[in-house]
Amino acid sequence: MKRNTIFLFLIVVLSAAIGYLFGSNFSPKVVAKNAAHPSITKLNRLMTYLTQDYVDKINADSLVRVVIEDIVDELDPHSVYIPAVQNESLAESMKGNFEGIGVQFRMIRDTISVSRVLEGGPSERAGLKSGDRILMADQDTLYSKELQNDQIVGRLKGNSSTPVRLTVYRKKQDLIYTFDILRGPVPLPSVSSAYMIDQNTGYIKINRFSQTTYSEFQNSLTSLLEQQMNDLILDLRGNPGGYLLPAKQIADDFLEASKPIVIVEGNNGKRERTVSSSQGLFERGSLFVLVDEDSASASEVIAGAVQDNDRGLIMGRRTFGKGLVQQQLPLGQGDQVRLTTARYYTPTGRSIQRPYDSSSRSDYYAEVRQRYQTGEMGDPTKIPVNDSLIFKTPKGRTVYGGGGITPDIYIANEDSPEEAWNSYLISSNLIDLFVFLELDKHYKKFDFDNAPQFFNEELPYPEEFIAAFKVFCKSNSLPVEVTPENETRILNSIKAFIALQRFNENMYIRIINQTDPFILRALDEIAKR
Repeated sequence: MKRNTIFLFLIVVLSAAIGYLFGSNFSPKVVAKNAAHPSITKLNRLMTYLTQDYVDKINADSLVRVVIEDIVDELDPHSVYIPAVQNESLAESMKGNFEGIGVQFRMIRDTISVSRVLEGGPSERAGLKSGDRILMADQDTLYSKELQNDQIVGRLKGNSSTPVRLTVYRKKQDLIYTFDILRGPVPLPSVSSAYMIDQNTGYIKINRFSQTTYSEFQNSLTSLLEQQMNDLILDLRGNPGGYLLPAKQIADDFLEASKPIVIVEGNNGKRERTVSSSQGLFERGSLFVLVDEDSASASEVIAGAVQDNDRGLIMGRRTFGKGLVQQQLPLGQGDQVRLTTARYYTPTGRSIQRPYDSSSRSDYYAEVRQRYQTGEMGDPTKIPVNDSLIFKTPKGRTVYGGGGITPDIYIANEDSPEEAWNSYLISSNLIDLFVFLELDKHYKKFDFDNAPQFFNEELPYPEEFIAAFKVFCKSNSLPVEVTPENETRILNSIKAFIALQRFNENMYIRIINQTDPFILRALDEIAKR
């Protein structure tokens, strides 16, 4: 079990890093420009010498990769080299769907266990359920083997319209089932939740900006407006960015005609100014945008446009501070480089890009976590301010450049680094693992099939869940202290992850939001109006 826990933790950490590195404000570019430079001749000549004259055989591809990585490392922190092996999965996440059967799984001992059936995918339509054990794919036996994740994915994933027969053991019925599944597109929604919090207030959460984000947002916003929504909470917390276009389109829906949204300036000094159209879907109602230190790039474009036009209030903590735009350029053989080609500025003309030193990318990303040490996370007066980077909105409000978007209403996080770690464990996917193991172990007791009933009622067996969680933390050496103060939060997280595994992500977020201080504060501000 420790191996599973550690593996999952690494996935969580790496996912956050990938979000900042690869989830940037970028525009894809299909064809690279031809360029002639004396240095290119030097590199070509060196490679010729190495391949023809060097005493030992060399791996030319490996050497070229090293050279490319070293070059890109000398640039800004958001320019990255993307090897072909990574490019496909990254492209899928930005496309808004992938092709396969549509399940998430865990390797429990030597068996593939379905932890979640993705909504709208082939497996959901076929009838697979969380907790099912996948024993065979066609004639391939998948249990009692030490299989790596990529091997499992290779057997389950595939092109649309290709069939796969799965032999599955369902523990709850103690029966073996056969499912004939036709692989197909599996949605990867970027709008992870949209619902009415109360009779007047709508809520939309966007987790990244992909190709499908704006259409998802439009559908969600239209649905909420049809339910007589007057106030909107837009949640961009933890959103690392993505495509710039959907961010501009969403901002456009909030603004009256001819309002500035963003200014983009390339290395040639050419400035491209985007202004709003006259087709905004939500130009009048109260708007609250939630952000935190992990909201970056495209998220900051929306926050900057809303703040600089006095359209709504930004709530939370200072954002990441990324004001650079990338283009993705092909290098050949499937390799890509995501290269910073421009800077963007908010409508008042401020750059929110944090200072960076190309010699230390690790320090650049560590700055966000260092805000705990400086006291900024608990005290907005500790936010660094450059007097030369003070700007005014049309209504005379003061806003700041030089390092992220400073919120209009600050929501402190007074946790120490140790307490923050504790909070992270409580809200992280480690609880997801705990929930899966508990539901699997006590499958006869935990019968959560009625979604409305589960949502509206208190979590059953709270004492048993807390006792089991303490054992889980101790057996996995997790430094989580269960106290009367955080017990309610832990139980709420457990209930939310049960909803994620058994129902859908929207219910998961709705449950989390019931005790979320950001949401509660936003509702208080709405009530004052």
